[in-house]
Amino acid sequence: MIAFAKPGDFCPNESCPKYRQIEENPVKPHIIKAGKTKAGVQRYECKTCHQTFTETKGTLFYRKQTPAREILETLALLAEGDRVSSLTRVKGIKEDTILGWMREAAEHTDMVNEVLLKDFCIQRGQLDGLWLFIQKKGPKKECTKT
Repeated sequence: MIAFAKPGDFCPNESCPKYRQIEENPVKPHIIKAGKTKAGVQRYECKTCHQTFTETKGTLFYRKQTPAREILETLALLAEGDRVSSLTRVKGIKEDTILGWMREAAEHTDMVNEVLLKDFCIQRGQLDGLWLFIQKKGPKKECTKT
């Protein structure tokens, strides 16, 4: 059976000699726990390159001040057909923030799909509609003045 790597199993620093190498010696690990952030997110340190990183590095939730549950709930509501403008008004979250979450979610579709299907009872067709909606949004357009 294939086991997926978890946060803290390898160093995400590209210049580290142990970059993306899974822990081979659990007795003398090269990745150690290094406390938690103010938000309670686990922090790790690579003993080879001495870089620290959090368990959310490389995920949709990296450097987000909004709780993961609220981000996922917002994406679930979008999948159910709620409008961005409605969510902005009801949840008090800026439209640009929600659009940013949508763009980042598109980079992590497998993880987002799994959570929304399991925890929020979203149907597969609703997810297809969400990704189509996100794809149509595309990157934010720059205003050009002439």
